[in-house]
Amino acid sequence: MSDIDPRLRDRFAVYRAETVARIAGPGPDEARRTLRRRRRTMVAAAAVTAVALAVAPVVANAALRGDRSVPAPAATGEPTTAPTSAPPPTSPAPLTPSTTTSTSPAAPDGRISRAQLLAARVDLPAWPSYATGCATSDVRLRPPTPTEARPTLADLDLGYTDLDGDGATETVALVTCRSGEGSAKQLLAFDRDGRGRIVTMARVVRTGDGLDDITDAAVTDDGEVRAQVADIQPCCSMPSYWAQKQWRTYRWTDDRFAQSDGPRSFGKDTRLTDLALAGGDLVLGPVGADGKRPGTLTLTVTNNGPVDVAYVGFAELGFIGTLDSGDTSICVPWRKADESGTDCRTAGLRSGERRAYTFHLLVDPAALDKPRVRVVHFDDQDRHWRDLAYGNSHLEVRVIS
Repeated sequence: MSDIDPRLRDRFAVYRAETVARIAGPGPDEARRTLRRRRRTMVAAAAVTAVALAVAPVVANAALRGDRSVPAPAATGEPTTAPTSAPPPTSPAPLTPSTTTSTSPAAPDGRISRAQLLAARVDLPAWPSYATGCATSDVRLRPPTPTEARPTLADLDLGYTDLDGDGATETVALVTCRSGEGSAKQLLAFDRDGRGRIVTMARVVRTGDGLDDITDAAVTDDGEVRAQVADIQPCCSMPSYWAQKQWRTYRWTDDRFAQSDGPRSFGKDTRLTDLALAGGDLVLGPVGADGKRPGTLTLTVTNNGPVDVAYVGFAELGFIGTLDSGDTSICVPWRKADESGTDCRTAGLRSGERRAYTFHLLVDPAALDKPRVRVVHFDDQDRHWRDLAYGNSHLEVRVIS
């Protein structure tokens, strides 16, 4: 080979070097560099793909909401695999107020009609001690019976309201029972039990202990009971205007009714005064042809107050004798109140004033039997009134022959 031209030999060497480099490829260093480049490219591509897959459902969901902002995915400590597709959007549940379902049964309706109350059998609270013979156990109420000593349902409108705050209505009614010339009375509340039976809930108020009458009643929307009470229950010939009346209010408290408003006592009647009567000597003259004797009766009246009186009346003079016609100037004309027993009405007295009156009578001695006389207070409406101190408003007449 040494015979080859040196120039040709150099050309073959250059050709061989280039050919071997093309066929064998780069060396190990170049290969390692190439591999590292490919790995970095694959990792970067994978990361881009993961981010795209993770953001895609968020963007899709935001688009469905009409929200153009794309929130960044939350960072976590562990790698996550992005879903292949976005889940369908869900409609939010409607907001409703939270309610608590009670397991307690509803309170029974205690609205009771008059017919239902009269048809029921109930137990009643105790009557006042003076109401002897008035039943309390397993009682069938009756319509008003003025002469029988049995519990009756008074002819008064029933009241309906929620008395105990349980959400149901109860019934208020006046029950009476005849006792002597008057009636014992109880204002009662009625309800129904769990089986629908009519039962007595409690007493609101009754007569007795200075409260002699219940004349009216009413209920309010907030569960109060109002009772009109009086210190006198008129009977016989007693006028109704003598009674002092008050409205008192009662409310359900601690499983009973207690007074919550209104006066708690009556006190003295401010319409009354104290008329005191003195004297009372009947001096008789000689017997006349008709067997009767003239008589002179002198009386003194003092108004001890505190009220002025429009007129002073004298009662029971007619049981002593007939007023002489000459005394008509003493007795002024008036609309006679027969129930007072007054025979003469004269001018009135101011509080603290005193006046003497002399009457001339024609007396039948045989008819005199413990004669008496009484002074009476009249107002300017011709109404007669009780006396604050009844003991000194009348006296026995002493006959002097």
